[in-house]
Amino acid sequence: MPKYAELDPSALEKVWGVSSLAIVPWGALEWHGAHLPLGLDGIVAEAFSTRLMEATNGVLLPTIWLPITTLPHPMSLQIRTEALRAIVDDTVAGLYAAGARTVCVVTGHYAQGHLIELYEGAMRAMDDHEDLRVLVSTPLQPLGEDALLDHAGRYEASQLMAIRPDLVHADRVVDPISPKASGVLGADPRVATAQEGEALLTRGVQAWIKWIAESTPENLNDDYGKRFDALQAYVDAYYEGSWDEAILKWWAAK
Repeated sequence: MPKYAELDPSALEKVWGVSSLAIVPWGALEWHGAHLPLGLDGIVAEAFSTRLMEATNGVLLPTIWLPITTLPHPMSLQIRTEALRAIVDDTVAGLYAAGARTVCVVTGHYAQGHLIELYEGAMRAMDDHEDLRVLVSTPLQPLGEDALLDHAGRYEASQLMAIRPDLVHADRVVDPISPKASGVLGADPRVATAQEGEALLTRGVQAWIKWIAESTPENLNDDYGKRFDALQAYVDAYYEGSWDEAILKWWAAK
């Protein structure tokens, strides 16, 4: 299992010789209701990225726990947008200098502003290096099924049940099923199962493998353009120059 933090220089060069692919899990420490842990996003992203590493011979980076636009709750942590941009740019540039030519950013946190900033960082990096591909997505987004991208609901809970069932407490779900009461955007997490989570994770890895194999800088830029279009309604409704203010406006409407 090639993990960047555990490789010496000669071992890293040997791995790059087989596959110059780096995998960066991205998480958050964010309120997910009373029934799920604050670190769900990073736990799922890291476990998924480990599976992707094993399937692709990629190099796994340590999880980055530095998001923007977490749910407005006292237990949610976040950083400034400017800091996120610098971290994205410096991490990808550093990996390129170290020998990576494909970088997969697997984000378990997928608030709109966070995703847009990651997409824009990927595009900046590919503009700077014509032989670099940067793929940014959630674990399940390449499946093309938007309903799977819930928050603290059936599908996030199912994935965590497949990974760390001891961290899922369905008996603590607070009614009503709503963002402010229970942290849930999506279906009731009490119907989640480890079997469904395992099936979703398996399908997600397969979709990522196909996406990696077929990606070029050109079609990646096209993909990000389509994703920007899909998020435009959120931007038009809430964004006025600050992602922090945008999520507060969005939260106030819930």
